[in-house]
Amino acid sequence: MSERHCNFCGVADSQENPLVAGKEAFICANCVVSAYKILFGDTEETFSGTELEGELIYPKETKKLLDEYVIGQDNAKKTLSVAVYNHYKRIFKQHELEDETEISKSNILLIGPTGSGKTLLAQSIARFLNVPIAIADATTLTEAGYVGEDVENILVKLFQVADGDIQRCEHGIVFIDEIDKIARMGENRSITRDVSGEGVQQALLKIIEGSVVNIPPKGGRKHPNQDFIQIDTSNILFICGGAFDGLSEIIKRRQGANVLGFEQEKKSKAEKEDVVSLVEPDDLVSFGLIPELIGRLHVIATLEKITQEDMVRILTEPKNALTKQYQKLFELDEAKLSFEADALSEIAKKAIERKTGARGLRSILEELLLETMYELPELKGYEVIITSDNVINGTKPLYIKQKQSA
Repeated sequence: MSERHCNFCGVADSQENPLVAGKEAFICANCVVSAYKILFGDTEETFSGTELEGELIYPKETKKLLDEYVIGQDNAKKTLSVAVYNHYKRIFKQHELEDETEISKSNILLIGPTGSGKTLLAQSIARFLNVPIAIADATTLTEAGYVGEDVENILVKLFQVADGDIQRCEHGIVFIDEIDKIARMGENRSITRDVSGEGVQQALLKIIEGSVVNIPPKGGRKHPNQDFIQIDTSNILFICGGAFDGLSEIIKRRQGANVLGFEQEKKSKAEKEDVVSLVEPDDLVSFGLIPELIGRLHVIATLEKITQEDMVRILTEPKNALTKQYQKLFELDEAKLSFEADALSEIAKKAIERKTGARGLRSILEELLLETMYELPELKGYEVIITSDNVINGTKPLYIKQKQSA
């Protein structure tokens, strides 16, 4: 075995990757090919895994980072952290395997009520890993040739987010929301075209499993006189999310429980909501997802319904908590904003009643602070205190003139 090493990547001389000798340096064949592609614009550069390997985050570290932005949902955060770690470890460290074993990727399905944090989890993961993420709504997708967006347009979004860098695009994350809304109606296949339901599920199979897809650089419909870009989806992580309303009844029916009638077992509210965590692939088939799609979503994580206590924590604890954001807005006008504990509880209670999840908190705060923010430029040197009465009855907050420091 030769002791010579490539001065660019450090690899040893071998028959598979021989070194080219210079005056005082060596370069391997792989680095020569990579340099040629970089210089002459070949976008099909092979990713070795060394460039981003240092950014691989262990599951415990990922969970800790997610805790700073997402309140609760510990089981979902652990499941997601492990799945993402295994996915990128498979990409970045595949070259370290001594045999030819190929590790398949594991895509993820997030099941949870609206506003429980599905999208936020995916966005946070992408931010920590410094990879591009494209967020798509499954309800806008249709089969190719029909009015609506083609499935390939999801990859166009990812390509654009990656600033046209195919290498980054092919190691990005795609989050498809509202996946439950494209479930076919009933378990029997329809004799008519289902262009926005089962048809879309069939179209998603190819890109989720991993294949080379031709996409138009600027999106829109494909036509023959157009230049296409080839995207390999084999290393793109797909995360699908949905509320799956009615899934709990399907699970209880499978377990033999009565879901209708006078003899229905009386269970606590917590037990009824927790039943979704017992979901199995057959339940999703009964809901209306095709078996082929479920088979490509290997990791299933369920999110719990957000409680009033969690809502209060969401308002105050995360790094980007809403109360902190509004307090910074007030600071820019040299005013101070404070919330009494009872006021935060009433805001959380109102969000629970509206059934909009955590995303409904911002609209409540906007309504609550509208008049105050209208007057904000004139409130320099004041402290604005939000009380429970302001939230319940819509009264005006307290304005207190702050003492000037000497």
